Amino acid sequence: MSKPFDPETAENFEDMEKQFAVKGTLQRPFPSMKTTPLRESPRETAVEHLMTYWSILEKVPGSKLRLTKMDNEIYEHFKREFPEFNPAEKINEDEMKSKAGKERWRNFMKEYEKTIDDYNFGTMLRADPKSEYEQETTIFAMRMQFYAIEISRNRAGLNDWVYEKAQGKSQ
Repeated sequence: MSKPFDPETAENFEDMEKQFAVKGTLQRPFPSMKTTPLRESPRETAVEHLMTYWSILEKVPGSKLRLTKMDNEIYEHFKREFPEFNPAEKINEDEMKSKAGKERWRNFMKEYEKTIDDYNFGTMLRADPKSEYEQETTIFAMRMQFYAIEISRNRAGLNDWVYEKAQGKSQ
């Protein structure tokens, strides 16, 4: 990443902190990640999550990555519920967080209440698949939003550039 994300200077820091679910441990967001005790604050946990994901993308092309045991189901469900979503485009955060957008996402996410650990846990999501995690390009999202969007991006090969850049294959 070109500039590390600094949670202490994030403009929406207080909003994020209010929305995080407080838990005693961070469940395994990725199969290769061991259960980790919660850090001092939920925002540090979210930053750890994004750093872990980025580190994985640097080691494995996104198109070969599996985020959950249910990637296929999540992907198909997401395509049905959000047919207009284009994984190559920048996310319209205002639309996503509008009253109608929140309702659509709430209905989508509740399907995973019993099957995905921390499905509604707060995390960070890149608004644009062409960008690294930076303060201007990172938004607060729920875990299921992250999974649905990143699985779509990975299936479209839109995160492979991270691996290629890390391996020195492109700049």
